[in-house]
Amino acid sequence: MEIDRYIQGAEAYVWEQRYAVIKARHGFDDAFAVVVDKDETTVVIEEESVDSVDVIEVETGWRIITFDMILPFGLVGFMARVSSSLAESKIGIFVISAFSTDHILVKENDLEKSVRVLEGLGIAVRR
Repeated sequence: MEIDRYIQGAEAYVWEQRYAVIKARHGFDDAFAVVVDKDETTVVIEEESVDSVDVIEVETGWRIITFDMILPFGLVGFMARVSSSLAESKIGIFVISAFSTDHILVKENDLEKSVRVLEGLGIAVRR
């Protein structure tokens, strides 16, 4: 599949809410994402919904950018192109892949710079 075809003219949007990424004792029903592996449970949740009783560690101040498009499983290099461009601008990301698309979390103080980088790739970003 041609990666440039997916990058040029792609669309994304920024979620309004601020999110926290937490190491938790269990998942949360209202979480954006929950990842459970053999060592920990990671929860991405709106900051206002964080319950300190069930939190082991927390990192706040994240914003979500969702790619508003279907990314086929056979598509190779989309996130590599996005993440390398953001890395060149010294922007760290937290990536969550869903069945049909991808989401990146960036720190709020990097949001505007992240949007400019994505737009520079040809991705239209709605806020």
